[in-house]
Amino acid sequence: QLQASGGGLVQAGGSLRLSCAASGFSFSGFDMGWYRQVPGKQRVLVAFITSGGSTNYQDSVKGRFTISRDNAKKTLDLQMNGLKPEDTAVYYCSGADGYRMYWGQGTEVTVSS
Repeated sequence: QLQASGGGLVQAGGSLRLSCAASGFSFSGFDMGWYRQVPGKQRVLVAFITSGGSTNYQDSVKGRFTISRDNAKKTLDLQMNGLKPEDTAVYYCSGADGYRMYWGQGTEVTVSS
């Protein structure tokens, strides 16, 4: 239902763009988010965009990350600039409409210092 891509290895200060392709549900009616998880810790919300386009970010990524969606293409993106080693994690896309919640498979981001 959700297929994430775009992770990789990047040096500190670099950029990556994550993408998530949705299928099988009414994407435009879902609130979407990017989460990240490091080993031994809980998965945390990084960026969120509502079905209406309103966005919200975790404080640690504000000004560096930008979440966007294309309802026509059914895609969710996360532009990550100014990456830091502490951004290293597995990133997951997610969608929810109050009744159902879907998760992508995760894409790994590694930021070297």
